[in-house]
Amino acid sequence: MLIRALDPATEVPLVEALYAEAADYWLLADRVPPDRAKAADFFTDAPPGADPARSRRLGLFVEGRLSGVAELSYGFPGPGDGYLGLMILAPRLRGKGYGARFLAHVEALARQAGAPRLCLGVLEANPRGRAFWQREGFAPTGVTRHDAGTGHDIRRFVKPL
Repeated sequence: MLIRALDPATEVPLVEALYAEAADYWLLADRVPPDRAKAADFFTDAPPGADPARSRRLGLFVEGRLSGVAELSYGFPGPGDGYLGLMILAPRLRGKGYGARFLAHVEALARQAGAPRLCLGVLEANPRGRAFWQREGFAPTGVTRHDAGTGHDIRRFVKPL
């Protein structure tokens, strides 16, 4: 297992292939299959007020193959906070401990950057995802946002670092 920064100039096709493999998540979240534009957006999406220059775009490689991605930003919802905008694994790795190890790496980066807590959004329609985050020590904050475009309720979770 290797975790490293991803390069937007050369690795959009790798992200696109992972997104296609993990299409089940995108069909749930966006209600449409992922495409090249969605993969390219991975390298530019950030929460409101976050500094894109400080964001980290990480890849999890297993047996030389991109098998997961994570986007870590800083400055949302509060100025010092870390925000995990996306963490997704290929279905072949789910339930095998890779998610917890990938998250531990992300948390270490957030701690090194001085973030007092790590926040993320969880789709109400994703109970398996919510269970994972709660097992990893995240708790609901009570903040919920409704996405009119997808119809999803998204609940904010937080973990003190």
